[in-house]
Amino acid sequence: MLKIRIGYELVYHCPAPTPMIVTLNVNYSRISDVIEPDHLVITPSVPVRAYRDSYGNWCNRIVAPAGLTKLSANGVVLDSGMPDPVLPWLEERAVEALPEEALLFLLGSRYCETDLLTNIAWDLFGKTPPGWSRVQAICDYVHQHIRFGYDHASPTKSAYQVFHDREGVCRDFAHLAVAFCRCMNIPARYCTGYVSDIGEPPPYSEMDFAGWFEAYLGDGWITFDPRNNKPRIGRILIARGRDAADVALTTSFGPSTLESFKVWTDELSGSQDGASETSEQR
Repeated sequence: MLKIRIGYELVYHCPAPTPMIVTLNVNYSRISDVIEPDHLVITPSVPVRAYRDSYGNWCNRIVAPAGLTKLSANGVVLDSGMPDPVLPWLEERAVEALPEEALLFLLGSRYCETDLLTNIAWDLFGKTPPGWSRVQAICDYVHQHIRFGYDHASPTKSAYQVFHDREGVCRDFAHLAVAFCRCMNIPARYCTGYVSDIGEPPPYSEMDFAGWFEAYLGDGWITFDPRNNKPRIGRILIARGRDAADVALTTSFGPSTLESFKVWTDELSGSQDGASETSEQR
């Protein structure tokens, strides 16, 4: 078992008091693993109202004052230390056999235009073996054909644009894979959270929040990551939804500028035997 310190520090500038929704807490599905809660700290202090959204994600409502507002958290999560599971025997469920709660994730959404990509998806993946192999084939295609780079990031870029531009960031990789899965009648939902570099060889890139997705195979939701396209250790979920529009880290109802951004996810040294000193932050 591993102990992983997670956290962030985001600083926004608002020219006037601005309502915001903040979705940055560890997902309820990992609550039993939380050793030190990642409580949202706001500087300067303002009232916070918390609620669960329709997907079960933990959200906070604030009104950021005019000027600079810092959002930060620092928590510790227990993790199995095992990489994402690889389950190649899992099969697809026919649409008529899917549970009702999965049907929403067959539909097109803001960033995943199934109507524009269905013919393309069937041309590319119609002859692949159904089930796990088909979803993995989709991840392989996205990983091999989309060029990663932060200079390719755009808050308005959709899966259809990613397919034609052939470039993007992790959320774009996930959106395209989600759209392809839905086109192939496999429910898929977008995920955001922390993905550590634990177990990966250096050099390490600057830490950021990550986007991946879950596909419904067998009798449950299974993790896939077309950006990295390999099992990773220390994946910690924050939120799930139809696409990035449902799980934005912050949503501002008025002008705001992100002035600085830091994210960390680090294994605590000696976590196998319970020690609590932190490793050097990457």
